[in-house]
Amino acid sequence: MKSIKVGLVQQSCVGDADVNRRNLADGVRRCASQGANLVVLQELHNSLYFCQVESTDNFRLAEKIPGPSTEFFASLARECGTVIVISLFEQRTVGLYHNTAVVIDTDGSIAGKYRKMHIPDDPSYYEKFYFSPGDIGFTPIQTSIGKVGVLVCWDQWYPEAARLMALAGADIIVFPTAIGWDLHDTDEERARQREAWMIAQRAHAVCNSLPVVAVNRVGHEADPSGATDGILFWGSSFIAGQQGELIARASDSDSEVIVADVELSRTEDVRRIWPFLRDRRIDAYEGLLSRFID
Repeated sequence: MKSIKVGLVQQSCVGDADVNRRNLADGVRRCASQGANLVVLQELHNSLYFCQVESTDNFRLAEKIPGPSTEFFASLARECGTVIVISLFEQRTVGLYHNTAVVIDTDGSIAGKYRKMHIPDDPSYYEKFYFSPGDIGFTPIQTSIGKVGVLVCWDQWYPEAARLMALAGADIIVFPTAIGWDLHDTDEERARQREAWMIAQRAHAVCNSLPVVAVNRVGHEADPSGATDGILFWGSSFIAGQQGELIARASDSDSEVIVADVELSRTEDVRRIWPFLRDRRIDAYEGLLSRFID
């Protein structure tokens, strides 16, 4: 397809998965009513962001793929006639879990999945306790609207991930995300963090001449342990074009949906004037396979 309409569902979450799914379904339907061909949801959208603490009780939130959530969103995709990117806590088998995005095609079939490759382990983001790193690689998922390169949150800081998706033929890159501020951050620090987040992903758009979609959660979520004041997720979900231009952007504080036109055909036009792929020195990049060059 030369042009598609992309929908974003940015929302605050509660502790009840059924409520979250109903709210998400409402958002998807609102996007579809505006003609969206592709709707992207935020990271781990079925629950509160449970990785603020390390607790074995939270493994009860995991589910199989296929499973209840894929069935729910498959029905929704068929109803709305849109591709939906969802984000789940996957139980691969007993004792093995992943942070996994699933792409549901318009007919309700599972077009493919992506397991988050870069797993953080930072204050309030203790994901290594829950998730094994992905082992599927950086492979775009073929859908009825094109090849969708799915990456998840912490992956968005790594240019190698976006580049490999581009080299494998992605038509668009999407990032389900959960990122926010420490409540003690100053206004200046908050601005620096959010702008860095946007700059990094817009740079992926520029360097690969691909549209990029980032969908973040929004609102304050308390730390169950009480050790911190929780996370204030900064929303600001956005769509960037092939030259990094902002096509659409959500607020930093409200649940909302956005639908915008994305011209996939511009990739060829932009790559003709900015031939980054042509001029890559693939003979000189061995060092990228090193952790550090002393």
